[in-house]
Amino acid sequence: MRTFRPLTFAMLIGTCAGSVMMVRAQEASVPDTLKLRGMTARFAPTEIGADLSKLSASDRGVLARLIEASKIVDALFLRQAWAGNESMLLDLVKDQTAAGRARLHYFLINKGPWSRLDHDQTFVPGAPAKPAGANYYPADATKADLERWMQSLPEADRVRATGFFSVIRRGRGTGVGAFTVVPYNVEYQNELMRAAGLLREAAALASEPTLKIFLTKRADAFLSNDYYDSDVAWMEIKGAIEPTIGPYEVYEDELFNYKAGFESFITVQDAAESAKLAKFGGELQDIENHLPIDPAYRNPTLGALAPIAVVNEIFAAGDANRGVQTAAFNLPNDERVTREKGAKRVMLKNVQDAKFAKILLPISKVVLAPADQKDVSFEAFFTHILVHELMHGLGPHNITVSGRQTTVRQEMKEASSALEEAKADISSLFAIQHMIDKGVLPASLERSLYTTFLASAFRSIRFGINEAHGRGIAIQMNFLLDAGGFVVRPDGTFTVDRARIKEGVTALTREIMTIQAQGDYAKAKALAERLGVVRPAVQKALDRLTGVPVDIEPRFTAAERLLNPSASPATRRRVASKS
Repeated sequence: MRTFRPLTFAMLIGTCAGSVMMVRAQEASVPDTLKLRGMTARFAPTEIGADLSKLSASDRGVLARLIEASKIVDALFLRQAWAGNESMLLDLVKDQTAAGRARLHYFLINKGPWSRLDHDQTFVPGAPAKPAGANYYPADATKADLERWMQSLPEADRVRATGFFSVIRRGRGTGVGAFTVVPYNVEYQNELMRAAGLLREAAALASEPTLKIFLTKRADAFLSNDYYDSDVAWMEIKGAIEPTIGPYEVYEDELFNYKAGFESFITVQDAAESAKLAKFGGELQDIENHLPIDPAYRNPTLGALAPIAVVNEIFAAGDANRGVQTAAFNLPNDERVTREKGAKRVMLKNVQDAKFAKILLPISKVVLAPADQKDVSFEAFFTHILVHELMHGLGPHNITVSGRQTTVRQEMKEASSALEEAKADISSLFAIQHMIDKGVLPASLERSLYTTFLASAFRSIRFGINEAHGRGIAIQMNFLLDAGGFVVRPDGTFTVDRARIKEGVTALTREIMTIQAQGDYAKAKALAERLGVVRPAVQKALDRLTGVPVDIEPRFTAAERLLNPSASPATRRRVASKS
């Protein structure tokens, strides 16, 4: 595989004078070592672990093998993000200069040479601009060519081409039709065979029957490319160990939002907290029935299986551990499973604890009026994240457009992820208020709910508006400012107008879900272009947050204790920081 040094990259993009000037201009903008260290400092090193003392020896063996499989997933995701990642990583490892070590550190955080917090700015000399299609499509293919080819295919082939679990490569011949669909189990055969072997070893050690079934079926899925049975089995897992491993989120495919990135969350159950939240599952149909949209767009019968799990993370890899860390997730994304079975919501409690203490509380001291700061609470933060994940499963998903059966994801294309994140965020406020009004949640939560969300909006918008969550929160922030639900005070701090916030929340929930239900791609694009920006008043507040970390950089201490039980604490800390 080629190494992307400056001369090689210039040759790749052309030897003409204009191309050389492009490379020189790009290299001139690469941050120096001091600036790069400052960019890295935005991620606060944080120990992430869990109490594993009550686990049996066999359970510890299961976890150890799952962590080893996750490391394979980590390398696989590097390939998915960019074809040059593995070669560049090897070069960075060899570079022992101060600049080289700084670039390697930030490369590992971002899973590539582009700063995800800075509109994908290149920070390694010689790296190209971040490809919108990652490594899922031919690097020289245009979006228009790919769309024409996909539309020319018979329906069954088009479903495979636009599905989660395939890449598009150059086929035989030339012209628009010179593409072919390659399933993941062929494209990533070597990695998936090794990962499947480790999952089978873990299954052999597992004493919990549902875990054994999932691990066996997921190993089969890695080799067959059919994930349906293992997705259903994942939703039914019981017991202490809660692993999530496979291709799920489509964020990296910024061209179409079609292709799933490999990721892994290895976690252990927090049984007490899970039991407290189980009641939310029984409220989903009632929330769906009261969504502020045309009743024809509501789902009269949600999937019966909607488990909620509160867990503590011990290891994350691939798309689950790049840039900003995931605090919760709602899976699977396969519409076949969600239509028939619903979805599972997983809350990463120890990650949320860290984010609240290290990020959100310091932000609130800067962006909120002093009188409002006391209303920021972990209960509101945790509840909003939980219901955010619940709301991914509600509202329009499988839709009809011009008599054609399709999905929101396919119709929204590259606008899908940001719109869906905005939907889940804003509709979760609507849903929590509905449950407060109904008496399911305490009335005391209402005051802290909107103030905590306002502070957390500044936390999320710092992820960058090129990222789905960041752009989604910008849409909400600007809509609620325009609606008067959020107000900028004369001193530049922000507050909630409690007389207008609920109306704004309801209006935006209605607008986004109606766009999704109608499959209106043009309106989705227009909404994002109009509101998915950082306005001057918001930017001024963000400028005052330079001393507050943007997110955490996890150090998986519990995982290292599992893999290196005899190592000293200092050695484990050094290894954990490189994981």
